[in-house]
Amino acid sequence: MTTQAPSPDFVQKLAEIRAQFPVLEREVHGKPLIYLDNAATTQKPLPVIQALDEYYRRYNANVHRGVHTLSEEATAAYENARLRIARFVNAPSPKQVIFTRNATESINLVAHTWGRANLGPGDEVLITEMEHHSNIVPWQILQEQLGFTLRHIPLTSQGTLDLSQLDGLVNQRTKLVSFVHVSNVLGTVNPVARLVEAARSVGAKVLIDAAQSVPHMPVDVQALGADFVVFSGHKMAGPTGIGVLYGRRELLEEMPPFLGGGDMIREVKLSGSRWNALPYKFEAGTPSIAQGIGLGAAVDYLNQVGVDWIWEHERTLVRYAYEQMSQVEGLRILGPGPEERGGLIAFTLEGVHPHDLAAILDMDGIAIRAGHHCAQPLHDRYGMVASARASFYLYNTLEEVDKLVAGLEKAVDVFAL
Repeated sequence: MTTQAPSPDFVQKLAEIRAQFPVLEREVHGKPLIYLDNAATTQKPLPVIQALDEYYRRYNANVHRGVHTLSEEATAAYENARLRIARFVNAPSPKQVIFTRNATESINLVAHTWGRANLGPGDEVLITEMEHHSNIVPWQILQEQLGFTLRHIPLTSQGTLDLSQLDGLVNQRTKLVSFVHVSNVLGTVNPVARLVEAARSVGAKVLIDAAQSVPHMPVDVQALGADFVVFSGHKMAGPTGIGVLYGRRELLEEMPPFLGGGDMIREVKLSGSRWNALPYKFEAGTPSIAQGIGLGAAVDYLNQVGVDWIWEHERTLVRYAYEQMSQVEGLRILGPGPEERGGLIAFTLEGVHPHDLAAILDMDGIAIRAGHHCAQPLHDRYGMVASARASFYLYNTLEEVDKLVAGLEKAVDVFAL
């Protein structure tokens, strides 16, 4: 593809963005770090690092439980972060934003609260063949205990969902359709509206794993039309140890608590307890206070950069990378073309194990992922044990793509000897 020369304003903005991420200044094996493992976790900008530091330096205290100044400051910062995160995804109310450890815990919360209360023999849960293990294993565990049927939408050879079978898979027994918004391996952006429409036609609920979409593109949970949406803070320039479950309020009100303990209760007697209001009913014990505040700082930063800008920048990167990588001898890209995918490319290189490839690239300071990416059924579908993956974010550049491609060509030469 012919890439248009970036404007001076774009060059300046990208330079300013990169300057906000201290880790990008380091070298690995004597080479400047090129970080292309963003689908696993993203790097953290100074405003997030500073928010964490300020909490621990100035007002470290528990939340919701104290009337002293530090506790009130911590509570205000923590709950204000929840409000900003709710606005970031257009949730109707911050009460519908439940803090968890990560997207995996969010899915488990739904499985063990809504699932236990609503699923049983004769019912069906529908997932897809491209799911991350976090949207497979919780349902398998629950299936063994409750006796419902777990079904999946298969994949086409192009790495998209085979919707020709959707009408046969969605039926009156279907109680939940749970699927990934953007595949963490194929990059496929799934047809949310079509899947939600199919679920609604039989009265089924919908859960969307948005771990690979919320960080990269504008996501409006109300526009998605799902009952539950989950995502992780560490994949969107925020800290590890903090995730989000968005849920429709009426469903959250009906669901039993996930964990029992402090702060999730309104009243405790030896004879029984009454649960706290949303969102606290699902947030037992001391929460990840610093991490929640850090995630609030992360969404402020992403808003400042502009989520639309991030999405367009990543699309430029992935288009360019797709074309350049396609020219590497023996390289096979998994998934659909660049216009149908998010900002990542998983691939194999003939004659080179993905782990060996990642090790070779690491010697040039290039960080990619190698393995099954917590998606073994997907790899089984395409007859692979593992793949390599380059995933982009707001701070990556076209020049870094060129260095990746040069590293891949170097690997071809090394293994041809």
